[in-house]
Amino acid sequence: MREESFETLWKYCISNNRLCPQLVKWYQIFKLLKNTNELDGHGENSEPARPEIIDHNWYDIMPIEKQLQFEKYIKWASDNNQTKEIGEYLRSLPEKDWTHYGEI
Repeated sequence: MREESFETLWKYCISNNRLCPQLVKWYQIFKLLKNTNELDGHGENSEPARPEIIDHNWYDIMPIEKQLQFEKYIKWASDNNQTKEIGEYLRSLPEKDWTHYGEI
């Protein structure tokens, strides 16, 4: 099995014109992340926003902003030594569970 890193996981996450996972999957990813009690919840600086914030603003957030916010989730996972765990979850998602550029 290959070693998962931020770079390999992020490359996978943006392949096939993927923008980010479907919103319902963001909730699951957030539940898997460690040390989220340290977050202010709004996605400032390098912190991922709580999925409720993204959900509430889903139709107001530009696609690139969604992807940048999702990238923060992957970076947070990497910073907390969870790239393998989060990578396994994301790689298990069928393509229909991803949002692609052009769909929103």
